[in-house]
Amino acid sequence: MPTLSLDEAVDQTRTGDVWIFRGSSVADRAIRTVTNAPVNHVGMAVVIEDLPPLLWHAELGRSLPDVWTGEHQRGVQLHDLRDAVLTWRQKYGQRAWLRQLVGVADDGGVTPEMEDAVLRTIARLDGKPFPTTRGLASGWIRGRLRRRTSAEAVYCAELVAATYTAMGLLPASRPQNWYDPGTFASEDHLELLLGAKLGGEIAVDVPAS
Repeated sequence: MPTLSLDEAVDQTRTGDVWIFRGSSVADRAIRTVTNAPVNHVGMAVVIEDLPPLLWHAELGRSLPDVWTGEHQRGVQLHDLRDAVLTWRQKYGQRAWLRQLVGVADDGGVTPEMEDAVLRTIARLDGKPFPTTRGLASGWIRGRLRRRTSAEAVYCAELVAATYTAMGLLPASRPQNWYDPGTFASEDHLELLLGAKLGGEIAVDVPAS
């Protein structure tokens, strides 16, 4: 498996790239058990114009200020990418991998229309709460039965799926709660629309302290 330093990975990240995380805490193992996934967290990179690379994800913690609101909040958040990955490694004990989105536009990036869809999704969902463990389990089960849940609470995989759907990369007919973090790992062979695909996992070497 290829490996990049954190700085190299952040520099190579583009909008739509996926970052996945795996930890060994009780909470991490509980999430993987509830969702039957090999990883316990997923986020999507947002790299637009002169903004620093950002990570769009949903989590229980509020360690970093949200770039959209400027506040420390739980739930759906937009963070400086490098700071977020360092936090997930050094505070939460998570290993990180990068999967790059390819095949969308001729220059390898996303289209302006997709960028607009990302920004609209951020404006709509930023600050939504993270579900309880019970809500997470029931939502995942309902998703596998193709039944949608309320959008009042948003799980990390649902957030990435909702954003990909808005970008036209996933079918709108499939409920966002069908997805779990493992859906975005290479083992699941997620099929994207518009000729896009996710590359293989690239391990990111993040300082542990």
